[in-house]
Amino acid sequence: MVNALSWAMTAVVLAVVVGAVLVPRVAGAAPYTVLTGSMTPTYPPGSLVVVRPSDDITVGDAVTYQLESGEPTVVTHRVVGISYDGEGQRSYTLQGDANEEPDAEPVRPEQVRGEVWYSLPWVGRLGVLFTPGQHQLLVYAAAGGFFAYAAALLWQARRDRRREKAHPAVRPAVEEESRA
Repeated sequence: MVNALSWAMTAVVLAVVVGAVLVPRVAGAAPYTVLTGSMTPTYPPGSLVVVRPSDDITVGDAVTYQLESGEPTVVTHRVVGISYDGEGQRSYTLQGDANEEPDAEPVRPEQVRGEVWYSLPWVGRLGVLFTPGQHQLLVYAAAGGFFAYAAALLWQARRDRRREKAHPAVRPAVEEESRA
């Protein structure tokens, strides 16, 4: 029972680490934490949204965008309209799922960080608790812990094989019964 619980917890932690850290880095995506309730119930506060660049943003897509171009503050809202000015420049009208009105300012394509690819509820809450340096330390510690656990399992299996070779179990009665 304890062994099964250990494996289940390990699988859950591994899945969270893979979904929150590894997949975004490999896929060129970026994780962001939802801090407000403007996208409730789709992305409640504390959700981690993983955003990847997209050139094919349509009405209905949830996107993460910079409030001001070049600034680090971002918001995740849904596209409710796409318009073009007289020069053919595209802009998006965005609105939070829980908001009654669209955002006041249209968003230019260069402000858009990407389209929401997937989300992990509650995982973003962990991200808010730690600084970026602490995040990196936790990732290294988790990876080190998994490697240490795997090394311990391999060492134990090797030790058990050596014991079996050094002290083979003698079962002559079983052998005689199987010959009869």
